[in-house]
Amino acid sequence: MEKIVGVKFNNGCKVYYFAPGRDEYRRGDGVIVETARGLEYATVALPVTEVEDDKIVSPLKPIVRLANDRDRETVRHNAERKEGAMKLAREKAEKCGLVMKIVDCEFAFDGSKVTFYFTADGRVDFRELVRELSSAFRLRIELRQIGIRDEIKLVGGLAPCGRECCCASCMPDFKKVSIKMAKNQGLSLNPGKISGLCGRLMCCLSYENEYYAEAYKKVPKVGSEVDTPEGRAKVVSVNMLKMEVKVKIEQKDAVTYRDFPADRIKFRRGGAPVKEEGDELSDEELKKLLD
Repeated sequence: MEKIVGVKFNNGCKVYYFAPGRDEYRRGDGVIVETARGLEYATVALPVTEVEDDKIVSPLKPIVRLANDRDRETVRHNAERKEGAMKLAREKAEKCGLVMKIVDCEFAFDGSKVTFYFTADGRVDFRELVRELSSAFRLRIELRQIGIRDEIKLVGGLAPCGRECCCASCMPDFKKVSIKMAKNQGLSLNPGKISGLCGRLMCCLSYENEYYAEAYKKVPKVGSEVDTPEGRAKVVSVNMLKMEVKVKIEQKDAVTYRDFPADRIKFRRGGAPVKEEGDELSDEELKKLLD
């Protein structure tokens, strides 16, 4: 076990471990740490605690010191410069005839450089833009091209569920998400219903996938024929949380709908379920969701 202090940068979700210094740390305290990019300002997310050795990458760099009023003023000043810097960068990019979208920018804590994040459909020759920005800011300029998922992580927004996007609020790293996860949960394969603001598969599909992957094996497919205690029937819907199956039983001139526990239904896994309108995904839609 080794003692660590967990910190976050720029209100991000990911926690980074540093070795404690000589000070006492409370959650929310500002601290100055040394990273590969130089000195940076961070916020304490985990006060001094012990973690397993296999969860850290040794040697840990120590926290340099607690942030003072001057440090907080520097952070505030850099935040105030951000909007004007992005506006100027967009004007310069348009002047250079570059088809790109400036998404965010970040001033280094020590004032040595400014980093601009942008999205574009392909590769962009931004050498002229770098010269223009260097002349305007008198700082070292770095441009980083990011993907659409990273853009939403930086910018944030409200997801279809009404909450802030997971990638911007609570998810440290992107997880692998697949169409199979949506199928396991019995969701409609309509791109508008299973994609987030980024236009890709919603990250939350992976949260309960382990449960649904197991439950999916224990229930019949919608539209399939099954044997029930009251005879042959057709599956209408499946509730994998309650592990119940709604079936339609046709007997002579009567049609009955009944709910049965999944363990009272006899069925054979296989065959294709009946697809609802809008469930079909074209190759182009599938590629877009998974890119």
